[in-house]
Amino acid sequence: MKSAILHDWLVDFAGGESVLEAIYEIYPSPVYTLFADKKSLQGSFLKDASVYTSSLQKIPFITKAYRKLLALFPRAVEEFDFSGYDIVLSTSHSVAKGALTNANQLHICYIHTPMRYAWDLYFQYFREANIRGLKKTYASKVLHEIRKWDIISANRVDYFIANSKYIARRVRKVYGRDASVIYPPVGVERFPLFTGKENYYVTASRMVPYKKIDLIAKAFAMMPDKRLRIIGDGPDMKKVRAAAKNAGNIEIMGYQSFETLKDTVSKAKAFVFAAEEDFGIVPVEAQACGTPVIAYGRGGARETVLENKTGLFFDLQTPQSIMDAVLNFEKIEDKFDHTKIRKHAESFSKERFINEYKSFVEEKYAKFNA
Repeated sequence: MKSAILHDWLVDFAGGESVLEAIYEIYPSPVYTLFADKKSLQGSFLKDASVYTSSLQKIPFITKAYRKLLALFPRAVEEFDFSGYDIVLSTSHSVAKGALTNANQLHICYIHTPMRYAWDLYFQYFREANIRGLKKTYASKVLHEIRKWDIISANRVDYFIANSKYIARRVRKVYGRDASVIYPPVGVERFPLFTGKENYYVTASRMVPYKKIDLIAKAFAMMPDKRLRIIGDGPDMKKVRAAAKNAGNIEIMGYQSFETLKDTVSKAKAFVFAAEEDFGIVPVEAQACGTPVIAYGRGGARETVLENKTGLFFDLQTPQSIMDAVLNFEKIEDKFDHTKIRKHAESFSKERFINEYKSFVEEKYAKFNA
């Protein structure tokens, strides 16, 4: 079985790239991607891989400006010639699922989400980016064309694998296709159990609008007797700092090393998570440390957090709802068993992903060639 791997782009190495890493470990194959930060590749698991990029790589500063060039992505992914391969294994949250293959080739797509900015976050995208006038007219036209291409290209995939039941429902809604569910690999072995919890809460994330870190800061600003540590950086940092202004109980730590992140999350009494996430790797990492999670009760968190066993939920993305959840947590925090929380997190391990993904691919490839 001669295989190729296709990934949207390689700029940052985050949750989506942990899936790519595991797939590459199973099937060390040439990796195709729209564009890549060559410096990031040098220190990564792909340092010795054959990595092929599209014509977008020639655009100056592409790794910085790519969010403005979405209209070019569909044609760019169609540049890749996969005719010499038996199977294409794509990982997609944008256009990778749109690879061109022929009737003698199998295409299996691990989908993190249908393009959120083109579908369910379409109106939110315009509001939060404050796009108006001619810019909005142009962006609307681009996203309209992207949606048409997105529907058409979904039919090029033979089998979809979704990263959660939540995303499988969205694949059914948007594409009218069924998707099997294989949860992504989480490096739980990097987050050992720690039972000596200290008297503070923590949240950690890239600061972008949908993560709602500012809402968490606002909630704790209303609870001056409860300490919060915030780890991360990003475009929303100014908004987060404004929300925490004059709140002496909130420490904004900014970007931190992995060791500091691990130490801070492992010692916290609870991890607070306000995003509606497709899966959500960080809450699982927190549980691997034995740290309970206080999460917004929608999206992937509903599948990774066990209510009243490994954490609890709040119903609204508002400071008041978060505050109520924290107060409820403190009423029952002695009931959380840190060892059992850790045990639950182990069910999302990399080893489990590798076994499930490999079995799926081999079964479908055998069926395809029967």
